[in-house]
Amino acid sequence: MTLKFARLGTAGNEQPAVIAQDASGTEKYFSLTSLTNDIDGGFLASDGIERTREALNKRELPEVSAEGLRIGAPVARPGAVVAIGLNYTAHAAESGATPPEVPVVFLKPSNTISGPFDAAPIPPSSEKYDWEVELAIVIGREASYLSTLEEAADCIAGYAVANDLSEREYQIPGAAGQWTKGKTLPGSTPLGPWLVPASDIDPGNLRLRTSVNGEARQDSNTSDMIFDPATIVHHLSQYMVLEPGDVIITGTPEGVALSGRFPFIQPGDVVELEIDGLGSQRQEYFRAQAGAGTSAAAPAHINA
Repeated sequence: MTLKFARLGTAGNEQPAVIAQDASGTEKYFSLTSLTNDIDGGFLASDGIERTREALNKRELPEVSAEGLRIGAPVARPGAVVAIGLNYTAHAAESGATPPEVPVVFLKPSNTISGPFDAAPIPPSSEKYDWEVELAIVIGREASYLSTLEEAADCIAGYAVANDLSEREYQIPGAAGQWTKGKTLPGSTPLGPWLVPASDIDPGNLRLRTSVNGEARQDSNTSDMIFDPATIVHHLSQYMVLEPGDVIITGTPEGVALSGRFPFIQPGDVVELEIDGLGSQRQEYFRAQAGAGTSAAAPAHINA
């Protein structure tokens, strides 16, 4: 039985839930509040996924309605968001870069995480805001100086959809580039809608798609990755400690606006992203106001 872990409710007040099929094959939401206060590192590290399976099999979890509830990121604010750049050969080519021989690594603040359907702010001075559909890894146990790829795979709790929104004018100018400036903007990592356990999905053969205002932009497969998830986790563990609940976004395929083939995101645009088996996202974009701070609300007509 494939499980889908979700967090439902207003931002900062999400409640943990799991989506599973009943005896008739109908998908239903079940509350996880009897097992955990949240879907976070503590839950994942304490065999939360297997405890959920056991509770479902024993019919110990109450059914809940998700109707009308906001869907938040499927993992509570992670300790670290680690990102991999240029991890698809065709995307490296459209970016004018040579495919890397080792993973390109950068970090994003955890406060960039947002819900998969939240209204998305374009920075006040941004002219080149870009989409990037990515497979996200969620860590389930500590990873440090791992010896084998098998150990690395065992540290992966599951997978989700991510959008690594990137401001190219901030990111690229100059000989060295400024990846941190272009990749760390408020709301720039929509995540979800679900966390699917690693045992329930094959990350090496998943179709990824992006559309903007209904027009196709990205259409690829994770089989085109240069570095697969286990390789990425193993590599990162040589340089940092990955903790339960941390998120790794694994790079985007070709078809971004940086290629020059498409316009960058504009206010009012709708970007939709999907990865087979992991669900879809939808963000409507608005121009953030200078001086308004991160607490500024989206326009009233946008259902965040």
